[in-house]
Parts: sequence; structure tokens; C-alpha cells
Amino acid sequence: MSVDTVSSSTLRDLVRRALKPVVFILCLLPLVWLIAQGLTGGLGANPIEALIRGLGDWALRFLLIALAVTPVRIITGWLGIARLRRMLGLFAFFYVMLHVLSYVGLDQLFNLARLWDDVVKRIYITFGMAAFLMLIPLAITSTDKMVKRLGGTTWRRLHRAVYVAAIAATIHYFLMIKAGYTEPMIYAAILAVLFAVRLYKKWA
Repeated sequence: MSVDTVSSSTLRDLVRRALKPVVFILCLLPLVWLIAQGLTGGLGANPIEALIRGLGDWALRFLLIALAVTPVRIITGWLGIARLRRMLGLFAFFYVMLHVLSYVGLDQLFNLARLWDDVVKRIYITFGMAAFLMLIPLAITSTDKMVKRLGGTTWRRLHRAVYVAAIAATIHYFLMIKAGYTEPMIYAAILAVLFAVRLYKKWA
């Protein structure tokens, strides 16, 4: 075995070992940035709304990133990216949960009656809460133990709900904003492409 072969193998092993820790840190950076902005007055005149929206933006982004893992594997043939799927999915739920908790706690002040009125009367809140509720069982059943307990087939069927949740989250974003639809349209286009790649792989 040549020195170049050994070096190449060692480099690949280092990349494989470092991939998860590096991605983990990168996934925390948006939260660190939002906290720093909040502490330094960088969230503007309405920091609570800015925080809620910022967390919501990153929740949707991470949801799309998690959904992109399999299409990227299909297109590139990079099998190692599959190791990130669970972590990225849990980070998506983490940001969704922070988004919802900041809305319930900071905006609604844990007033359940007012919260219920908001969910019923504002359709974008309805879609957002529906997406959140769909993601809860997926986060709970994300462990290897739960996969074994449910069985692979049942587990996969359950986790297909993530697609419905992603659609609901995108609609939530569309309905929430009053002007400037470029960003939600980009997210919707990305979601459509991700669906198209998976469907092509399934039926090809």
C-alpha cells in the first residue's frame, strides 16, 4: 500500500469522524446568533416578534435540509450523508419547538384561552400548529430503540408525515407574511424539487 493511499484513507476517516461534530456546531450557530442579536439590541423595535420569526425561519430551513439528505444521496451517491439525517431532523424539531415555545410563552404569555383563539381564528397559526403536532411523534420515535419497537415498515410509514408537516410549514409561512413572497416561494420550490427527486427514484 502506497503512502498516498494511506494518506487518502486517513483523510477520509478524519472527515468521517469530524462530520457529525462539525455539523452539530454549525446547526447551533443560528441560535447563538439570534441570542447575540437579542442581547445587543439587534432584533429591532419588536424583538419578541423578530425572535419568533427568526426561529421559525430556521425551523423551516432545517426541515428542508433534513428532507434534502436522501435526495442528495440519490443524486451524488454520497452514502455518508445519511449519517446526518437523524441529527438534522432533530435539529429541525428543536428549532420548531423553540419557535412554538417563544410564541406561546413570549407572545401569548402562556394564556391558553388566547392561544386557542389564535389557533382557531388565524389560519396561518392553524397550519403552523398542525405542522408542529405532526413532528412531535416523529421526534419521539427517532431513536434506534423505537425503530425496533415499531418495526421498520411501520416506522417508515409514520415518518412519511414529515412531508405533510413540511407542506403545512411552508403554507404557514406563505399565509403569515403580508408582502414579499420571494423567500417562501423559494422554500416551496426547494420542497417541490426534493419531492420530485424522491418520486423519480421511486418510479424510475
